[in-house]
Amino acid sequence: MRPVLPQWSGTLAVKAAVFIAVMCCALAALLGVLVHVQVTNQTVDQARDQALQRLTQATERYEAGDTLWRGAGVDPPGLPRELRDLAVAGDRGTMVADRAGRPTMWAAGPVDGERALAVAVDYSQQARTIEGLDRAILWSSGLAIGATLLVGAFAVTRVTRRLHTTALVARRISAGDLDARVNDPRTGPRTKAGPPDEVAAVAAALDSMAASLQGKLLAEQRFTADVAHELRTPLTGLHAAAELLPPGRPTELVRDRVAALRTLTEDLLEISRLDTGRERVELDTEQLGPLAERAVRAAGSDTEVRVVRDVSVETDRRRLERVLGNLVANAHKHGRAPVVLTVDGPVVTVRDHGDGFPDYLVAHGPQRFRTEGGTRGHGLGLTIARGQAEVLGARLEFANAPDGGAVATLELAAE
Repeated sequence: MRPVLPQWSGTLAVKAAVFIAVMCCALAALLGVLVHVQVTNQTVDQARDQALQRLTQATERYEAGDTLWRGAGVDPPGLPRELRDLAVAGDRGTMVADRAGRPTMWAAGPVDGERALAVAVDYSQQARTIEGLDRAILWSSGLAIGATLLVGAFAVTRVTRRLHTTALVARRISAGDLDARVNDPRTGPRTKAGPPDEVAAVAAALDSMAASLQGKLLAEQRFTADVAHELRTPLTGLHAAAELLPPGRPTELVRDRVAALRTLTEDLLEISRLDTGRERVELDTEQLGPLAERAVRAAGSDTEVRVVRDVSVETDRRRLERVLGNLVANAHKHGRAPVVLTVDGPVVTVRDHGDGFPDYLVAHGPQRFRTEGGTRGHGLGLTIARGQAEVLGARLEFANAPDGGAVATLELAAE
């Protein structure tokens, strides 16, 4: 089973730090080993040459019958067995071994019979030199790794800070703030902050995309508002003409379609105003229970109102009644009875017992004129409800009940 790593381990800064540390350790280890091997070989070669030279001198003195100096002798105590066997076999050799607790370079060669003439040269100074070199390599490697990590962390942090800023702006744009821009100082052919890099290219692309998206949305909003305004005048005349028609079934059908078209036009105008983000609320203190009952009565539908816990809220009564009226109307239009509106403190829920909201609506919220699977879409009612809720500073969420039916939940700020 793959281990679960902590969330911070997935950040770019941590990954870069780990990569830099691993590469520094590997490079320091490689250089340390090369220096250690080179210096050790050189030191051992010098000590071996010295020991062999003294062995040659000792052999000459021994063959001349002179007295051997201290440190030289035939089969002296402490002579490594492997080196003695080599000398008895007729070869000369050297070997580093401890003698009385001190490192010693031994050199041995054959003499009369199965005996070995050996010379011992103190190797303590060379051993201390190698140990000091190893410590210096460790300390210098540690300092180099630490300095590299600090410099690398500083450089990576600057990059990740710019990436975090870009991601924050992207989230603001996705939340609806189309005026958000990164404005990276490195954007452009060449700036005082330095030449452009990949992060600057991403930031510039995001700013360009946001500007293009903002322009298209503004054009769409202007088109919607212009169409709605242009339709109001002929619709007013059409409504007046429909009122002059003689009573009858055809007249009722014409009046019904004219009313539906007028409602659609007013909804389009309301959405265009909401899209501009310039709506202002007129706050007042209202009892939520009675306000919900008035909204249900104005909708003219058979809806049960349950007040579990009534509270006072500071809100715009007209806009809140519009939100609740749209939710109730949508429940009756696209769901099935019974439709229940429940007030529980600052939370209002509207539930029907139909097939529930489409999956796209639960996941992404209402989308104007969206249809799913060839069925009727949810029109503009829920889009207006979501927009008015945002103006009120309330949160409107959509879900489906486990036992069936759509549930719209409006959460207001209690007084």
